[in-house]
Amino acid sequence: MDVADPRNRVNASWHGNPKKMSIAERHAAPQSHLAPFAALVVGAVAMGISPIFVRLADVGPFASAFWRVALALPLLWAWVRIAEREAPVRQRFSTAAILAGLAFAADLFFWHLAIWRTSIANATFFATMAPLWVVLFGWLFFRQHVTVEVMAGLGLCLVGGSALVAQSLELSAGALGDAFGVATGVFFGLYFLAVQRARETASAARVTFEATVITAALLFVVAVFTEPRLLPHSARGVAALFAMAWISHSGGQGLLAIALGRLPAAFSSLVIFLEAIAAAGFAWAALDEPVSLVQALGGVTILVGILVARPR
Repeated sequence: MDVADPRNRVNASWHGNPKKMSIAERHAAPQSHLAPFAALVVGAVAMGISPIFVRLADVGPFASAFWRVALALPLLWAWVRIAEREAPVRQRFSTAAILAGLAFAADLFFWHLAIWRTSIANATFFATMAPLWVVLFGWLFFRQHVTVEVMAGLGLCLVGGSALVAQSLELSAGALGDAFGVATGVFFGLYFLAVQRARETASAARVTFEATVITAALLFVVAVFTEPRLLPHSARGVAALFAMAWISHSGGQGLLAIALGRLPAAFSSLVIFLEAIAAAGFAWAALDEPVSLVQALGGVTILVGILVARPR
């Protein structure tokens, strides 16, 4: 095998294992990580605006979580039809895609419980631990190699993420709510790894659609048994739910799935910190929530951490 072949350099950058990429991607993968990284950044911004839509929707947290995924299904199905117009699909609802749906449903479930039982700052702080679980589970289950640069970048991102919520962190908050926040991070980490594994044999469109079907089915059951009503009562509430479904979920999770087809999960999981920056920025612009100097420095530290951790 000629090591000068550009395709070999692409495969080598994927921890030396070409099987980590789908067949189509091994033949068409660009030599640069710029495109998937751009998808990661735009996806983070799309997901970061979701708290604004949740606040504007006039339904409960579990109902909004259900509508976030359910209303996205028609758009995701259209994406699948377009993406697979010339490529027949051999397998539907792979084990990895199903696990991704289960993990994301659990992520949303525990995230909303954490918001109910502890402060938003505490819930956010523990949810940002997701990259740690990606690294740990990736090593335990898949023996994925993590570079020194990724670990250094992760450390910087954790410091920056802590600075974003440090002023509002309540050390006396309820232990149960904090435990729900920890569970949120665990399942979000598992979601990253499951999507990355599913992308080895399926397109980003199919993985996102199938995982969303599983998530919507589970959250529907949760919403029916926990919410007094499922339907919004205002045009603003309807608009907020559609925006959350089409922008934050279809756009955010779809672009994340695209990135996970080319980038390591350990690096891609740092998107959660970009999401925190985006959320703070949107809250400042739309809801007039102040951003302190410490929070701004935390955001800069996160950006430096991502720069350090980027694939070479």
